[in-house]
Amino acid sequence: MPLDVFSAEYAWSEDDRDPLRHLRSEFIVPSKHDLQAKRLREVDTGASEEICTYLCGNSLGLQPKRTSKVVSEHLNAWAKKGVYGHFMKHEDSNLSGFLNLDAEAADMMAPLVGAKTHEVAIMETLTANLHLMLASFYRPNKDKYKIILEGKAFPSDHYAIESQIIHNGFDPRDAMICIEPRGSSTAILETSQILSAIDDHASTTALILLPGVQYYTGQYLDIKVITMHAHSHGIAIGWDLAHAVGNVELSLHEWDVDFAVWCNYKYVNAGPGAVAGLFVNEKHGFNDQSGTFRPRLSGWWGGDKAIRFEMGRQFVPIPGAQGFQIGNPSSLAISALIASLEVFQMTSVDALRQKSIKLTAYLEQMLLESPFAKALGDQDGLPYEILTPSASEARGAQLSVRLLPNMLEDIMADLEYNGVVVDERKPDVVRVAPAPMYNSFKDVWNFAQIFINACANAKIKLKGPKTRGGTS
Repeated sequence: MPLDVFSAEYAWSEDDRDPLRHLRSEFIVPSKHDLQAKRLREVDTGASEEICTYLCGNSLGLQPKRTSKVVSEHLNAWAKKGVYGHFMKHEDSNLSGFLNLDAEAADMMAPLVGAKTHEVAIMETLTANLHLMLASFYRPNKDKYKIILEGKAFPSDHYAIESQIIHNGFDPRDAMICIEPRGSSTAILETSQILSAIDDHASTTALILLPGVQYYTGQYLDIKVITMHAHSHGIAIGWDLAHAVGNVELSLHEWDVDFAVWCNYKYVNAGPGAVAGLFVNEKHGFNDQSGTFRPRLSGWWGGDKAIRFEMGRQFVPIPGAQGFQIGNPSSLAISALIASLEVFQMTSVDALRQKSIKLTAYLEQMLLESPFAKALGDQDGLPYEILTPSASEARGAQLSVRLLPNMLEDIMADLEYNGVVVDERKPDVVRVAPAPMYNSFKDVWNFAQIFINACANAKIKLKGPKTRGGTS
């Protein structure tokens, strides 16, 4: 007899069949005690070693166990070699010398974004890289000066675009074309809507910037189709891939994307504030026969390595994306990134994506169709709705759940009390991200039980006098 899809036994059986289940052991999952401890060195008496349910990889990925080892190797090289560590590779370490660590990381990163190695650079932060790309690709004139973006872009992207427009002497009120969802009943941007916006403003648009996966809804935009349409109008297009890299399959070179920027602390698990990444299509990154290169904000670390230490005053960029580098990146931060990329080399983006699709589908089914959800609903339906597209190809490893008004605070308190880690977007959205690298069907099942119970408690509180929060 087949197992009930909504039973705990079903979730456990799916985990047993999961070909990627071994990857979870590569990560440190905090225990419930760890999350509540007031001191980092607090000793756990053994009363509770139960691990938490961590579904927050869209904000900060878990730490790979090998991070400590790889970072320690870097610190050891610095301690024992000093400046010589820039040039030496040791027999007992996989790390290159400090001077070449960024190139090593770029080589490891390229398969994650579907790029050639010379189209990737590991450098700076996402917003700093976005400014560098805008300085190079946003070349407005009196006729073509607008930038098309989404109306609900991540605030940092909005700030960067607005400031670049002002810096170039234009008025953001006229030059920023913000695409909003059609109507208040949806948070989704339809591909046809984006294409129409490009058509409507093509004659005055200098650049387009869109998210690969939208941070608020988890929607995965059709990068290939939108890029092709932008190019049919002769418009350059860039992509913010903060929520896409390490999450969905990308083919930036094949799709002819002009540039892309991303951070590495979410699904790539390189740590808080990790060094970021940059893609520049090879057609923009190489010098022509006369030695002319694409205009950019230039810095020493982007100069040709063969002549860098000659200290000349003429800038000759490294061919490709690394020619857009400014200063030498933190080799300590790159070491942490390399540790995580080593885990990615144990599988493929395709395999991760296939598991991700199954996890989000299971989560959606649990929240909408399970007996627990049906028991929660009343004549007005469930006290929440899923904003994220239901089609698997149109979403990443995230479901955004919008609650009824005034429920968020109590539900988040309930989840925290029960060792469930997700994130919130006030006033009413919970973002749940089952990361296929380390999350399981059991995690999804646990979350659904605790979340639905928390919703039931919040409904009672809305209807009556306040009671003690938290469940066991």
